[in-house]
Amino acid sequence: MRTVTLTVEFAVRELRERFAGSFAGILWAVFQPALQLAIFAFVFVKVFNAKIPGANAPGYVAFLAVALWPWTAFSDAILQATRAIQDNAALIGKVAFPRAVLVVARVCSSFAIHLLGFVVIISILAIFDDSVRLGSGFLFSLLLFLPLFVLALGISLLFAAVQVFVRDLVQLLTQLLPLLLYCAPVFYDRAIMPAEYRPWLSLNPFTFYAEAFHASVLGHGEIAPSGIAYALLVAALAFLIGWRLFARLDRHFEDFL
Repeated sequence: MRTVTLTVEFAVRELRERFAGSFAGILWAVFQPALQLAIFAFVFVKVFNAKIPGANAPGYVAFLAVALWPWTAFSDAILQATRAIQDNAALIGKVAFPRAVLVVARVCSSFAIHLLGFVVIISILAIFDDSVRLGSGFLFSLLLFLPLFVLALGISLLFAAVQVFVRDLVQLLTQLLPLLLYCAPVFYDRAIMPAEYRPWLSLNPFTFYAEAFHASVLGHGEIAPSGIAYALLVAALAFLIGWRLFARLDRHFEDFL
């Protein structure tokens, strides 16, 4: 119970620190991704005339937004949480508490922020795009954030532990995460790729989520039960590996901070 309370307190602190001194406050959770979406929409729709193939395909802006917000939650959580132990070095040296709480709190705060943005932007898109569904499909899309959260948490625990010893890991992640984004069907449909390259997309853990969000919110594509089982397995394995490595390295943190 104490651990849960600490996690909530640290998560609230993270939210306050993120938006401290900001005029718009937590509204930046919507403004920033919305601005990014507007830029992408202009470049891909107006400049490159991007379209999703298929007679009943959704509009490109809705297609992009539905997968981009979950990706933003996922990548932001990893980047923020990877620095959690290092950023709290002074606190770790003074107070005894479960260090994993710092990582969990940052993942929770990132997902809380971007889940709010996801709900707002999808509600707005539903007004202008008939392909956006706010019924059971939208509710299922919210459930998809749960395994995505577990996956991000597992990766974050692993990276946060390694970051204590390898300080340039965050800089490496800022280069690798965009690569992971472009290797998932967020900006494009898998169907437009040459057939020989399509199976490779499945190696990207975010591919399932991009296609599952498209299917649940837009009705574009299908969600196979095997895909759900695979995603749950990957999330569980990532969490177990991250948790075990974090617990193993925990005792050495103070020596390297």
